[in-house]
Formats: sequence, C-alpha cells, structure tokens
Amino acid sequence: MARKTLTYTVTAEGRDKGKTFLITEMPASQGEEWATRALFTAMNCGVEVPDELLNAGLAGLSALGIKALSKVPYDLVKPLFDEMMGCVQVIPDRSNPAFVRPLIEDDVEEIGTRLMLRKATVTLHLDFFRAAAPSTQAPDAASTSPA
Repeated sequence: MARKTLTYTVTAEGRDKGKTFLITEMPASQGEEWATRALFTAMNCGVEVPDELLNAGLAGLSALGIKALSKVPYDLVKPLFDEMMGCVQVIPDRSNPAFVRPLIEDDVEEIGTRLMLRKATVTLHLDFFRAAAPSTQAPDAASTSPA
C-alpha cells in the first residue's frame, strides 16, 4: 500500500497564489523516529509527557499536541522542522500533476505558505491517530485536500 499523500494549493493572495504542492507521508520508521525525537526533545525542555504517551510515537505526539514543541528552543526544533519539509514537493505545472520535484528555495516565496505547508504535513501524519488520541488542535480542513 502506498504512503498517504495530499495536495495543497495556495489560495491566499501573494506571490505563491495558485502554486500546488504534494506532501507525502514519511515511511513508518522515519515517522516513528521523528516523533520520538520530538517527544524526547520536548521532555528535555521541561514539557511533561504522561508515561502512556512515551511509547506511542506519532500517536503520543498527536495526543500531547504539536503546541508542546513551542516550549522548545528553536535551535533544537529546527532539525525536526527541516526534516518535515522534506515531505513536501512542488507540482510546477498544475496541468501535469504527475510531474513533481523536490522543493528549491524559490518555490516558496511567502512565509505564510511555509507555515501552511508545515501544518498540512503535520495534519497528514497525525490524522490517522486523531480518533484514538484526539489533540487539542484541530486540522484546518480548508487548507488541504487528499490527493
């Protein structure tokens, strides 16, 4: 079975309006490692994580809420954010959605677009767990659409 994907088309006014991106779920092993690093980084910065969430990987991160990372110094969370953006590719020509390529710096020109791409990436990875371990942060369904 293929990994989950979603497309995100920028609708906000600005230089990125109309650009379309493909976000692909991390492989299970990478996603588990990412979530474990995020949880342990948060814990090392004083975020209290209940014992039952420690071994839950992405489910635990979902239950804890991505906002827990806001208590982590930026230099510790930046590698996690950078890895997250590795899930994002650009669809340079919307009339040919089968052609995607990795992002280059000029593909995203607005800060808001980067933030929405991060949010959509987190939503893609955590949606599976929301029913079992609801988060206090709901996804923005209007900004993403399944591919």
